[in-house]
Amino acid sequence: MSQAEVSPAEVSRTEVSRTEASAAVGAGPRRQTAAGFAALFRSELWLTFRRTRTIALLGILAVLPVLIGVVVRIETGDSSNGGGPAFIAQVSQNGLFLVFTALALALPIFLPMTVGVVAGDSIAGEAATGTLRYLLVAPAGRTRLLAAKFTAGLVFCLAATMAVVVAAVATGAALFPLGEVTLLSGDTIGLGAAVVRAVLVAGVVALSLSGLVAIGLFISTLTGSGIAAMATTVGLVITVQILDTFPQLHAIQPFLFTHQWLSFGDLLRQPMHWDNVLQNLGLQALYVAVFGSAAWARFTSRDITA
Repeated sequence: MSQAEVSPAEVSRTEVSRTEASAAVGAGPRRQTAAGFAALFRSELWLTFRRTRTIALLGILAVLPVLIGVVVRIETGDSSNGGGPAFIAQVSQNGLFLVFTALALALPIFLPMTVGVVAGDSIAGEAATGTLRYLLVAPAGRTRLLAAKFTAGLVFCLAATMAVVVAAVATGAALFPLGEVTLLSGDTIGLGAAVVRAVLVAGVVALSLSGLVAIGLFISTLTGSGIAAMATTVGLVITVQILDTFPQLHAIQPFLFTHQWLSFGDLLRQPMHWDNVLQNLGLQALYVAVFGSAAWARFTSRDITA
């Protein structure tokens, strides 16, 4: 969060909300820890989703399916034959497929950029505005604060994904017919089963960004500049995806956190193929463990008075 985005009222609200984390001092260690985390988590959600920047990012994500739907509608007209890539060819036949098309186009670029901005600014932004020093002197507990910020980052991943999904459903229903869905494997399923798959795909996409949240959180602990942390996180995503395109680097590509992001397409087959999806989620869990531990080690030893 840049200094321009911080108002005295927001700082005051931050201080009041997070002071609740120490309100359960006499209630026993276990209850105190749970109450402190809940207060910090609520505060992080409030801070994240009230920022103008966050609202603008979610708005951009919601506009993307609308643009895709309008373009496909103009290109296909009243034709039901479709054409083009597998995802896009299905959109004109069933509006629900706009969900999968929009996610396939948003995941490589738009979703990670928005998540990278939020995750990269999580610690560094507060250090730049001075709220981090007050918060940790309170004390809120560094481990607890880091866990609250990571959890809030995961919630933002889900919110960003759902912004695409909800906009895609609304646009698809308005511009195209709804009914039985033809999967990538050629099988046909009913609308209800297709909605279940859409929800499942959205969950997988949101979890696919968890590794990026941990990376952004770690980068955010390394600097006191929110802008630098955001730029580094987003730049890293772009760099890794470029590396994932070189055949000469095939030996390391399976270990890149972006490598299996589009594996959710395997859930649009009959039966669903889980191998690549589980590999993706396992890889994200590994990145969360490694970079989450690195962020904890850095943050718990950081001199906030400097």
